[in-house]
Amino acid sequence: MSADKGWSVPPEGENSVSERLLRKTRESPLVPIGLGGCLVVAAYRIYRLKARGSTKMSIHLIHTRVAAQACAVGAIMLGAVYTMYRDFIRRTAQDAGEK
Repeated sequence: MSADKGWSVPPEGENSVSERLLRKTRESPLVPIGLGGCLVVAAYRIYRLKARGSTKMSIHLIHTRVAAQACAVGAIMLGAVYTMYRDFIRRTAQDAGEK
């Protein structure tokens, strides 16, 4: 095995981390959307911590975790459905072009 298998040279013109992050975001936009949703839900639930009423702290934190994970899993599912739809449309268009 190569010692530097995990390292890659960035494409020409990509010198900074922000440029690479923007490129990756353009390639798969649902990843930052899922991460952002996760952070928004967590921030909102932490903000609402004082108004939790008689709910125990552990239950409140479990609900926060479940809601944040739901955002991340939802974004992953949307990405998977979009990819399957795009591949199906592409395959159908190729089949129609061959006939």
